[in-house]
Amino acid sequence: MKKQLNSTESFECYREIIPDFSRFQEILRQPLPVHLRVNQLKIKPGPLVKMFEKQGISLTRAIDWDNSLYIASGLKSPGNLLEYYLGYIHPQALTSCLAQWALAPKPNSILLDMCAAPGGKTAHLAQWVNNSGLIVANELYPSRHIPLAHTLARLGVLNTVVTAYQAQEFPLKKRFDYILADVPCSGEGRFRMRDKDAKYKKSQKRHRLPDLQKKIIVRGFDLLKTGGEMLYATCTYNPEENEGVVDYLLKNREANLLPIRWDLDCEPGLSEWNKEKYDEQLQRAVRLYPHQIDSVGFFMARIGGSG
Repeated sequence: MKKQLNSTESFECYREIIPDFSRFQEILRQPLPVHLRVNQLKIKPGPLVKMFEKQGISLTRAIDWDNSLYIASGLKSPGNLLEYYLGYIHPQALTSCLAQWALAPKPNSILLDMCAAPGGKTAHLAQWVNNSGLIVANELYPSRHIPLAHTLARLGVLNTVVTAYQAQEFPLKKRFDYILADVPCSGEGRFRMRDKDAKYKKSQKRHRLPDLQKKIIVRGFDLLKTGGEMLYATCTYNPEENEGVVDYLLKNREANLLPIRWDLDCEPGLSEWNKEKYDEQLQRAVRLYPHQIDSVGFFMARIGGSG
């Protein structure tokens, strides 16, 4: 069962950790902007922008240092465009796209996306390495394999295979250069009001998530090659699902947190929450809030393997 709350009731517990909390609450009452990623496996940004201009669709760069991420002002249904079906564009939250920047895999690497559906991040990884190497897109639920495969095919992804293991029990037979663990979470960061009556549905099963997340992050770390890297990510604000999970890994494995360097307005990870103190390395993680970067809320921690 889910309890419906307004934004003030839902996130009041985070008042002390979210800077400019009143502005944060204000942005929750505004709809999400439409962000588009130009799929450079099929088209370069320049021709795509001109193509849209001829249709009267204005695209503006979402961030200065990535010419493939755009805001499409006034565009309500990008999924109805021909360019969408041709695989030239993919609607994707800006902060979601930043996961690939944080991990930054090298070409010809072996990668694992532990929780791959619906496939936007997997396809972005494929674009990043220009369809080289191998990506294993793991998704437990067979019902999600069709939309996952459709996304990968539409976007011209050629270096990916799909598996169906529980992420926390992914076989240890193969080690990976890079791993993306965008884990199941309470999804608080996705909440933005679309109308005055919108409510955030808070699951009563939320307290079970950290246990699952801890199992996934430990298995992900154990799947890394010596010197490999993993990105742990959620779209929630809850420290128990973020810093608490990464801190658990640091206490149970010889892991270390690597810095995430980019020119963005974001906050470092927390050093404590509810009297629970976290490893000082957590300050190398990043918290992305919607009033600082106009997208969904996100947490990311870049984790280095031993060696």
